[in-house]
Amino acid sequence: MPVRTKANIRHFIWKLRLRSVNPLLLPSYFRVCYSHVEFKYRTFLVSLFSLTMANAPPPPPPAAIPTRHIKLTTVKGKHVDCIEAPFFGNCRDVEDFQKLNRVGEGTYGVVYRVKDSRTKQIVALKKIRMERETDGMPVSSLREISILKRMKHQNIVNVTDVAVGPRLESIFLVMEYCEQDLGSLLDMVTTPYTASEIKCLMLQLLRGLEYCHSHSIIHRDLKMSNLLLTSTGLLKIADFGLARTLSLPGKPMTPNVVTLWYRAPEVLFGDTNYTTAVDLWSAGCIMGELMQHKPLLPGNTEQAQLDLIVKLLGAPNETIWPGFNKLPSAKVLVMPKQSYSNIKEVFPRWSEQTLSLFAGLLTYNPKSRLNVKQALVHPYFQETPRAQDPSLLPTYPEVRNQLAERER
Repeated sequence: MPVRTKANIRHFIWKLRLRSVNPLLLPSYFRVCYSHVEFKYRTFLVSLFSLTMANAPPPPPPAAIPTRHIKLTTVKGKHVDCIEAPFFGNCRDVEDFQKLNRVGEGTYGVVYRVKDSRTKQIVALKKIRMERETDGMPVSSLREISILKRMKHQNIVNVTDVAVGPRLESIFLVMEYCEQDLGSLLDMVTTPYTASEIKCLMLQLLRGLEYCHSHSIIHRDLKMSNLLLTSTGLLKIADFGLARTLSLPGKPMTPNVVTLWYRAPEVLFGDTNYTTAVDLWSAGCIMGELMQHKPLLPGNTEQAQLDLIVKLLGAPNETIWPGFNKLPSAKVLVMPKQSYSNIKEVFPRWSEQTLSLFAGLLTYNPKSRLNVKQALVHPYFQETPRAQDPSLLPTYPEVRNQLAERER
C-alpha cells in the first residue's frame, strides 16, 4: 500500500479540482467542503489512498485563483492528524451576498433574503443547522442539496448554488427568492380563495408532486408553510429536508415524519413501509385548508389528530383498509366510534367533483388513495370554473411588505 503523505492528499484534491467536482455534492458517504474534509467510512478512506498515485507530484496552484484550505480532522468521529492543502471548488463565498432580512426559520435552517453582489438579484440564503452535529454535515441537508440540485421544475424551488463561510458551520443553500408562503398568507389575509384560485394552486401543487414522484422522491413534509408563492403567482414546493428517495420494496422508512396536521394515517399508525401516497394525503389536507381558510386537522397530539380525522371521515376498519388491524399503533390509539363521513356537512357549498377529489386524496387505504397522475386528470380540473391563470392570482403586496418589515 502506498504511503499516505500530504502529497497524496494534495494530488487527490487537485484531481477533484481538475474535474470540476463540487465537493458538497459528492455522495453522502464522502463529504467535502471548503472548510473541512470528512470521509464517512474508514473503508472508503483506506481504498481511496490505495489508488496508484503515490509518486505523482501535486500540480502547482494557479496564481490567479485565490486559495482556501481544507482539513482532514476526523474519521467517524476519531481524531487523525490534521492535513492542510489548497483546494478550489465551485461553492460561492457567503460574503458575495448582502443580507437584507430574515424571512423564515424551519427545523433544518434559517432563511434570509439577500442580494447577490454578482448578479444584483434578490435570492434566498438558507443556513444549514450544524449546532447539534458532531460528525459532519447533517444527513437531512445532504439529502436536500442532492435532491434539489438535480430537480428542475417550475413548481419546485430552484437551488442555484451552495455558499460557504469561513467556519465549518457556515454552509448555505442559495435559492430563488419567493415573496411569501401560503401559510403566512392564510394567517394574514381574511379574504378566502375563490374556487378557481384554489384549483390553480392545487394544479400547481400536483404538477410539482408529479415531478417529484416520477423521480422516486417522497417529500414527506408537505404543508402550507412549505408552499411558496412568487409575485407572478407561481407555487413552489420547498423545504426538502425530510425528502428521500423511494426505498426498495420491504425496506423500512423513518416513522413519525410529516408535520402532525398533514400526517397520513398509515404514518400515524406506525407503518414504516409507506409510499408516495403520504404526499397525496398531505395535498388533501392542504386542499381542505384552502377551501375553509383555516387548518383542516389541527391536532396537537397523535390521539387528538386521530379524533379529528375520524370526525371528518369516519373510523377506519379492515373492510375499507385491509391490514389496518396489523399496524403497530392500531391497538395503541383509542379509536373513536363513528362509521360515517362528514365531508358533505363540513363543506356544503362545494361541487360534487371538488368533494370527489378531496375525498380521493383523503382515503384511509394508501393503496386506494388517488395517486398524483389520477388526481391531475380528475374531472374537478375540467369543470367550471376552470383554474385561474397563475399570473392573475392575488399576491397581496401589502402582506408581503408586512412580513418583510416584521422580519427586519
